[in-house]
Amino acid sequence: MKNDFPRLIIAATQSGSGKTTITAGLLAALKRRGQNVQSYKIGPDYIDTGWHSLASGKISHNLDSWLVGEDKLKEIFTATSEGADISIIEGVMGLYDGGRGGISSTAEISKLLNAPVVLVIDAKSMGTSAAAIALGFREFDRTINLAGVILNRIGSDSHRKMIVDALDKIGIKCFGAIRRNDEFILPERHLGLVPTTENNSADVIEKICAAVESQVDVDALISLAKNSSPLKNLPYTLNLTPYTLKIGVAKDEAFSFYYGESLRELERLGAEIVFFSPLRDEHLPENISGLIIGGGFPEMFAARLEQNKKIRADIFHAAEIGLPIFAECGGFMYLMRELIDFSGKSFDMCGVLDGAAVMTDKLQMVGYVAAEILSDCVIGKAGDKIRAHEFHFSKELDVAGDRIFKCERMRTGKEYFAGAVKKNIVASYLHIHFAGCPNAAKTFIDACKKFRGLSS
Repeated sequence: MKNDFPRLIIAATQSGSGKTTITAGLLAALKRRGQNVQSYKIGPDYIDTGWHSLASGKISHNLDSWLVGEDKLKEIFTATSEGADISIIEGVMGLYDGGRGGISSTAEISKLLNAPVVLVIDAKSMGTSAAAIALGFREFDRTINLAGVILNRIGSDSHRKMIVDALDKIGIKCFGAIRRNDEFILPERHLGLVPTTENNSADVIEKICAAVESQVDVDALISLAKNSSPLKNLPYTLNLTPYTLKIGVAKDEAFSFYYGESLRELERLGAEIVFFSPLRDEHLPENISGLIIGGGFPEMFAARLEQNKKIRADIFHAAEIGLPIFAECGGFMYLMRELIDFSGKSFDMCGVLDGAAVMTDKLQMVGYVAAEILSDCVIGKAGDKIRAHEFHFSKELDVAGDRIFKCERMRTGKEYFAGAVKKNIVASYLHIHFAGCPNAAKTFIDACKKFRGLSS
């Protein structure tokens, strides 16, 4: 049977091993060879996909079995990778790390997609022990097709030979060894990597690409992907409904956290997505029937967001007249009265919601969340359940109004109330994926139609 979905997963022993760096370099090297390459990121990460897109020239998609479910994940993968010469999937954290019970781990998704795995090992400050680590990862679950390793941060030819000789003895293939180079380090901040829009990322990609081409057996990785087990194409219908309304979506350096297939779900239901910049645009797009403000880094651009008084006034007015508004994390912060940054300085925000967002030195929450909607709103009915993810260093102070979600942290089972609802506004720290919450997507579209006076 012909394999229409050549694919492989770049995993790692742990976060910080260099898998995003190596994935980006590999994508760029494949593109340079004329390959039609499609990239993916396992888990809820928004920033790594930006590095993928820069390297490959194509939108990168998230694969998350908690946010969208196993069946929808496979549908999204086959629909978006169909026709690609090769698909490269970057893992999350360490190979076996995920949510409670291993959900949405790289290991779990490698099984769902029946994809071979190449393990990145940061070999700095170790020699033969790197082979022992590879052996442990292979033996921990032999149902995973761990096809070999890529060594990262190798110090010399003798360092490389020491580890490769040890790998040969246990029958584990080494696909390459990347030399240490501080120019390859991708810039980081409190939520992980810095988005590509904020740095000289293209130059970094070029340097990583050159290293991958010279130090990794790219041909062997292509062969591995093309010989992965056949995968059945699964139906995934998109863009079945002509555009009937416009939804404004905030997108710039301050607000960039969106899943491509999440917005596509709204398009499938008849929404035309119109992007705008709260940093640069003075007004909201004309004739929109709804507004979405996603996550990002408003705290890093608070002064500029404060200075743009006209669009803040537009958003305040839109909220007052009942425009359906859905805001996640950074968007939640932006809708508040003020944002207090890491230095304690206060900046005026939209004032749609009373209260303040305060940046802290301590991570407030990271992990998967099961949420129940507490009252009828623009994304659902009371009692509806959604799956979400949280990751933030800020906390809310004195946010007035009713809570909209009753949440359970999936790792610990801890319950708490979250978010705010006001008029046609739902805002919280929760990130959701509309492809995994189709009822929420439809409810939001219906609310937008009602606002515009259109039939559902």
